[in-house]
Amino acid sequence: MSSIVLAQAANAINLNQGLAAIGYGLGAIGPGIGVGLIWAAVINGTARQPEAQGKLMGIAWTTFVLTEVLALIGLVVYFIASA
Repeated sequence: MSSIVLAQAANAINLNQGLAAIGYGLGAIGPGIGVGLIWAAVINGTARQPEAQGKLMGIAWTTFVLTEVLALIGLVVYFIASA
């Protein structure tokens, strides 16, 4: 009886790891889209007003870091969920 319970627990652990990987993949889509939108806005703004490039780059790097923190939080949650 105990071997059946252990086998089911091992299957549940493997299922949790798979679901955690799928969750992290879905969680990384948002920051990926966000980073693309940030740099697209910087390119567009620089094309319209080249003299504002310095200010736009400062804002872009700040928002880029904040967006990437979301991806890193997702990575940490993945490791916690798969353990």
